Amino acid sequence: MISRQPAIPFDFHGYRVLVAGASRGIGRSIALAFAQAGAAVSICARGKPALEETRRELAAFGALAHAQSCDLADAAAIESYVASAAGALGGIDVLVNNATGYGFIDDEDGWAAGINVDLLAAVRASRSALPHLRASTRPCILHTASIAALRPRTSGAPYAAVKAALVQYTTSQALALAPERIRVNAIAPGSIAFAGGVWDRCEQEDPARHAAVLAKIPFGRFGTPEEIAHAALFLASPWAGWITGHTLVVDGGQILNG
Repeated sequence: MISRQPAIPFDFHGYRVLVAGASRGIGRSIALAFAQAGAAVSICARGKPALEETRRELAAFGALAHAQSCDLADAAAIESYVASAAGALGGIDVLVNNATGYGFIDDEDGWAAGINVDLLAAVRASRSALPHLRASTRPCILHTASIAALRPRTSGAPYAAVKAALVQYTTSQALALAPERIRVNAIAPGSIAFAGGVWDRCEQEDPARHAAVLAKIPFGRFGTPEEIAHAALFLASPWAGWITGHTLVVDGGQILNG
């Protein structure tokens, strides 16, 4: 059983938060958690209907909510979106790079999807947001990686390799930006289940695989997007003010079983 979600323990009133890849799943939950904690939030994704629905949910918390459709594999689109978001919010304090191209197949398309969306989108959004972060008194960048980045695997090599590159980028970026007091961290989720997500579909289409993965999670359940959002709020908060260059594993112990 998953216990009732706790009240948000952090106060983000006055913060301007941009979440790239936020119309569903982990990104949506991160955006909603920041809005619930008082932040002004901008989100982007490709699908307009889900994006607008999430924007309305954000606005229901009473904070400023901005949304714009954006193909995060497109460098020019990212630059345009970040500029628009910064204008709407009045700046950027927190940048969350959450998008994934789901590049699991070991072919040209799989590698291209991972490199362009999981890795280069984070690089490009960071580059575009950097002038705004430099103007902030509490700047922070968060990347969504994966426990797949931290261990070898027999399937999904492009996804794992690209997420490993994102973890490495996190450390290098953190070192480069530390003199400017811009913190950079990543979150490495384990297997996260939500409606319409990878593990929801797997339960329907490949129940044996679903059961095998579940059996390897010591906590005996899949994680929730909200649990990743809680980690994001902590890492963006003053309580994590001396944490940078770190990848926080949030997986119910899954990685302990290989």
